[in-house]
Amino acid sequence: FSESGYKNVTISNLDSRMDSNQYSPYKWSYQNAENLSFADCQFEFTVIHAGLHHCRSPHKALLEMYRVSQKGVLSFESKDSFFMRIALKLKLIYQYELPAVFFNDMKYGGLNNSEIPNFVYRWTENEIEKVINTYAPYSKHKVTYFYGISIPKLKEKFLVKKIFIFILQIFLKLIPNNQGNLFGFFIEKPDSKSKLLPWIMNENETLKLNKVWLKKNWMLKI
Repeated sequence: FSESGYKNVTISNLDSRMDSNQYSPYKWSYQNAENLSFADCQFEFTVIHAGLHHCRSPHKALLEMYRVSQKGVLSFESKDSFFMRIALKLKLIYQYELPAVFFNDMKYGGLNNSEIPNFVYRWTENEIEKVINTYAPYSKHKVTYFYGISIPKLKEKFLVKKIFIFILQIFLKLIPNNQGNLFGFFIEKPDSKSKLLPWIMNENETLKLNKVWLKKNWMLKI
């Protein structure tokens, strides 16, 4: 944020060990992502990095981010891809995030920053769009995706890791970019005045059903 020139930023996490001085000149706020204390549309953008899968309800946390943002939500998470499913089948990666807890004195880093290792929730594009469109069914949402690949931390011994990484490097050259293990997504929050679905209208800053349109078109498949 600093390198990009942002001046008004609030950093939050569910970790009592955090010190507000760490993030100066930005603000620090102790928050549970699933139940943010901020008002609707309080921030222009909300951003999360590798945090949703630590929540008890990743969907709820994503929707809370959507609620408090004016313009959009940016997230970086693990992807539920073909490559990752194979790695899970071969038991080469973790389904539960044991390392995060192990390297946090076995006291933090798990579910809601507890000592209980969290299930690693991996996302698909379709799932993200269904969650957002269900929460805000008044407009079609534009979601932009960014894909990436990184070598995961493996459970096996050194020789097995070397063999796997060698095979993986060959495999990654053959698969589509969107089948890697990482991706980012930006959900653009639509303007409630101009980008509404045709059966929704804005009346005095309140979204209402456009009954005239619905009477004429309710049998159309849209």
